[in-house]
Amino acid sequence: MRRFFVGFALACAGLLAPVGMTAPAQADIFITVNKSAQSMSVAVDGRERYRWPVSTGRDGGPPSGAYRPERMERSWYSRKYDWSPMPHAIFIHKGYAIHGTNYVSRLGRPASHGCVRLHPAHAAQLFALVRSEGMGRTRIVVSDSSRLATR
Repeated sequence: MRRFFVGFALACAGLLAPVGMTAPAQADIFITVNKSAQSMSVAVDGRERYRWPVSTGRDGGPPSGAYRPERMERSWYSRKYDWSPMPHAIFIHKGYAIHGTNYVSRLGRPASHGCVRLHPAHAAQLFALVRSEGMGRTRIVVSDSSRLATR
């Protein structure tokens, strides 16, 4: 009988939680990378929050398409390209990632081996945003056209 009352009390305690103690709402993040314009737009819940210059691949990479983040690494080094640093990397497809770069003078034109490079501060902001809101709520569209992709 005592177990019943303890269980009942615990169940009621969950129902009587103080108002305002719920988890914060999460936002949807929509990232568009325009390879023609060498720019990235980041929208949160349908409103553009950031627009940054990027450098994409000299040979056209990453492939155009719609993606979700596959994994995130705060500090990563490319095994394929002489252990080049890839800070705040958000991997999107077959090793392609959005990440920070020290080659900020090259932003705004194709310069990478295929990844999407950002200013280190912008990469850190994007990484923190995706981490806080969740990879499952993030969509990434990479496009060649001068017209930005829509949802």
